[in-house]
Amino acid sequence: MYKIISLLIALVIGSAALAEDRYVGYYYPEIGSEETFDRVVRNSEGANKAVRIDFVNVLTTAQLEAPESPRFVFFTKGEDAGTLILVALDDEIFSSIYRARAILAQLTVSVRKGGYFRQEELQYVATFYDLLQLMAFDELIISDGQTWAHRVNFQR
Repeated sequence: MYKIISLLIALVIGSAALAEDRYVGYYYPEIGSEETFDRVVRNSEGANKAVRIDFVNVLTTAQLEAPESPRFVFFTKGEDAGTLILVALDDEIFSSIYRARAILAQLTVSVRKGGYFRQEELQYVATFYDLLQLMAFDELIISDGQTWAHRVNFQR
């Protein structure tokens, strides 16, 4: 009886997880690892769907205006654009989660140069994850586009 109840619970939890992440198998492979980012440097007042979409549009425009072709792409999904997805476009750039995190660290430099972070005196402490959390993203999915995907959950 215990095995049957355990199996039913596992099926219900598994079904809920599959229903929740409808992008698995379409935009990226199954999530193999995840982490939670729970440092809050400021409240996310004013952050909404339009802010998140504009952010992705700015990133994409900067990539497309650069002289070289983009090696990864950002896009947002979900009813409130609360999921930011980052997928590699070639086999080398995100060959591991560590290389993907290095790209995110590099993006932090650009974030710290921004006027908002200077105005709020966050340029020495804020990271790319802090920015995503300030914009009230629920999660970031990072993937090499072939074999692995990693989820970062943002606490508010």
